[in-house]
Order: sequence, then structure tokens, then C-alpha cells
Amino acid sequence: MKALKRLNEALPMLAGTILIYGVILQVTAIWFFEDKIRYTTGLWIGIACAEFMAIHLAIVLRDAVDMGGGNGKLMAAKSVLRYIVVVAVFFITAYFKLGNIISAFIGVMGLKICAYAQPLIQKILNKGERGKE
Repeated sequence: MKALKRLNEALPMLAGTILIYGVILQVTAIWFFEDKIRYTTGLWIGIACAEFMAIHLAIVLRDAVDMGGGNGKLMAAKSVLRYIVVVAVFFITAYFKLGNIISAFIGVMGLKICAYAQPLIQKILNKGERGKE
């Protein structure tokens, strides 16, 4: 966790929230899929992609700040690379039938959902900490 925090202050909480999102979906949404094994593997492939994307994004942002905003083409290339990797993982998942592609997509969307929920989660956690004092 310290390594993640060195990249970005919010990254450890985001990574943890993505994992919690995965566990919640594993427990609840599994009942809506006929092939539970492929649902599970697809979901966790998507969650792994979401974690990769979050960490890679933090690295790219840190590099951009360290460069002083210079070399925008390199930053754009790194961002495109992130999506190419995810698309490649999706194709491999579908081609080799490693998991359900829909649940993999739902897992990847965990990055967006958790990123947007971050301020609300932080607010709730800060209220809990103030109540302990």
C-alpha cells in the first residue's frame, strides 16, 4: 500500500474500493448468470484490468507532473497503450473462453464507478473519523 501511496495519495483507497466492488458483484450478481464459473473469471479479469488501469494512470499522471506537462504525445501514447492492453485482454478472454466478456466489462467499469464514488466514500469515512475523537 505504501508503494501505491507514493504514486498517488488516492490510489490505495481507489484500489481497495475496486476490490470491494468486485466482491460485492461476485456475491450479488452471480445469480443472474447461468455459467457461474465464466461469470466469476470474467469479473475478476475485469477487476484486474481496472486495477491495472488505475495504477498505470497514476504512473502516467506522476510522469506528466515530473515532466512539467511536457511531451504531450508521449502521455497520449501511454494512455492509448492502456486501452490497447485492456482490449487485448478482452479479445484473449473471449477467444479462449476464459470468462464472460460482459462480466469482464462490468469489472472494468469498476474503475469508473469507484473513481466517481471516491469523494462520497471519503466524506463518509471522514465523518466516521470525526465521531471517534
